[in-house]
Amino acid sequence: MNLQELTHWYDFTGKTIVVTGGTGVLGGEIACGLIGCGANVAVLDRNPNLPDALRTPMDAGPGKYMVTYADVLDRATLDEAAQAILAAFGRVDMLINAAGGNHPQATTGAERSFFELPADAMGFVFDLNIMGTVLPSQVFGRLMADQGEGVILNVSSMNAFTPLTRIPAYSAAKAGVSNFTQWLAVHMAQEYSPRIRVNAIAPGFFLTKQNRFLLTDEQTGALTARGRQIIEHTPMGRFGSPEDLLGAVFWLLSPASAFVTGTIVPIDGGFHAYSGV
Repeated sequence: MNLQELTHWYDFTGKTIVVTGGTGVLGGEIACGLIGCGANVAVLDRNPNLPDALRTPMDAGPGKYMVTYADVLDRATLDEAAQAILAAFGRVDMLINAAGGNHPQATTGAERSFFELPADAMGFVFDLNIMGTVLPSQVFGRLMADQGEGVILNVSSMNAFTPLTRIPAYSAAKAGVSNFTQWLAVHMAQEYSPRIRVNAIAPGFFLTKQNRFLLTDEQTGALTARGRQIIEHTPMGRFGSPEDLLGAVFWLLSPASAFVTGTIVPIDGGFHAYSGV
């Protein structure tokens, strides 16, 4: 083992990394971390306005960044973004598919049973999570195929292992993301280059804009009944913090995981390991 090489595995200087959904809580934290490790990061989002909480650490560098409009469900905007990124940085080395989410009307509850879930709301969830992963993988994966190397990192969910109550569309969609991750890993390695790797992380419960007030009370900050259930089923006894993703993300992007492809890595405080007994 070359120890000098080992110490440089997490230095992403000179690498260009595309992050879809990069102005969100989790995608934004990943983008900031990569810029801090020297990467050139292209943040793709339908809302290209960076909040100050992200702009300040991104501006601190040492890596460079650009924010580009793109809709992960609109191939034309992704193609345009790819050309802008190539013009700015010359190539694309890695893609992180962080765009995704649920829809309130695709969630069961006292006001809406499973039998009343609107097809358009469920379709939105399927499209955002599955096609919102497939389309960027087509656009940026082609660049990797042409250059014979690259890394694609998808964002699945603990729902992909065991579905949660109330969110059938989101659970099924994330299971699809995990399955697609495995399929694409095999396809890229066999058809194009074994130096193209595809993996996914499966975050457990992190407080985001979408779920914060499902898990905590908006007025008091106390846990809701659902929030308590989650904490009781998480051996580490807490929700994840965005920075908890960085270690696994950096490993899966770096040469440290050069023989890892087609895997889904849980980052969940032990949630998936606990039977409840």
